Amino acid sequence: MISKSLTETAAIAREFASRLEPATSGATIVALSGELGSGKTTFAKSFAAAFGVFEDDVTSPTFVIEKRFTIDASKVGRTNWKTLIHIDAYRLESAADVEKLHWNETVADPSNLILVEWPERIGDALPANAIRIKFSHIDGSAEGEREISFK
Repeated sequence: MISKSLTETAAIAREFASRLEPATSGATIVALSGELGSGKTTFAKSFAAAFGVFEDDVTSPTFVIEKRFTIDASKVGRTNWKTLIHIDAYRLESAADVEKLHWNETVADPSNLILVEWPERIGDALPANAIRIKFSHIDGSAEGEREISFK
């Protein structure tokens, strides 16, 4: 998909959230990769809003690494998940670092919906069934078009 603005990136995130199905086992994990300023946090904010989390509450958690939000099923009409977990792995150096966040227990819980920015920083700790979304600048500038690809 091509996004021509942050507004379009936000709309793509909301649409994706509305169609997301739970993982067949364990937590549902969405991995967001791409360069700085490519739209990962904009996507995360709008994605979270689709689950009843205020967009202003979702900031890049670079300095705290992980933030947890309660999903109010009565507000979003979905009961699959109870907790949205937003992880920014930028400052992590390996899978061992994410394990300090009780990663194994977190990913085993099907009531968790996990967004991971910079998933490449945690390597093999990211399960194979994670949904991977890559953000790329098309014209090289942070203000221009970006390609958003889903796997």
